[in-house]
Amino acid sequence: MSARPLRIGLTGGIASGKSTVAARFAELGVPVIDADAIAREVVAPGTALLEALLARFSHVALTRFGQPLRRADGSLDRSLLRRLVFDDAAQRHALEALLHPAIRVRAEQLAAQAGGPYQIHVVPLLAESDARSRFDRVLVVDCPEELQRARLQRRDGMSLEQAQAMLDAQASRAERLALADDVILNDAGTAALAAPIAALHQRYLGMRPFTRADSLKHNS
Repeated sequence: MSARPLRIGLTGGIASGKSTVAARFAELGVPVIDADAIAREVVAPGTALLEALLARFSHVALTRFGQPLRRADGSLDRSLLRRLVFDDAAQRHALEALLHPAIRVRAEQLAAQAGGPYQIHVVPLLAESDARSRFDRVLVVDCPEELQRARLQRRDGMSLEQAQAMLDAQASRAERLALADDVILNDAGTAALAAPIAALHQRYLGMRPFTRADSLKHNS
């Protein structure tokens, strides 16, 4: 039986450049499995999970914002849902309880289909979850918080206060770096990413997955 692919959990704060880094790995032929893309897929119109989300959160959205969660085209208003759970821990936990199991199942399906010597699994909230054990290594895309704030203001039209609130709602930079096996510093533009990504690509190609036997040796 052939060994399963090495799994790299790629994470980073909002506007750190995760998508850009993942795209560069994809250009090298590496399978990329993106939790955000899966999150959109599992709540597509016609899915049971979309109906479950609407049943759980539609009344709350109407009461709090006066807007429906279902768009005119039948899709989920993800932006409104983010606003609903942003500063409400109880609603956020309820959403995660519905979404996370479905995302995990689909990610495993895609991983099994993708193959490859190694895979990149993009998990934006890896530091905020219990997902670390699913990966052989964690790759953190890092940048200074002032650069994150500036990117959010430029990209999403946020005020400084809104950008800071987004950062405060996530794990801290220090918490993410504490999980990291590898770090890519993304503070000098996309061209500067090519060399560190190429180096990591070669390194990952030469590594094998961390197995239960490895764990037993490590703990003996």
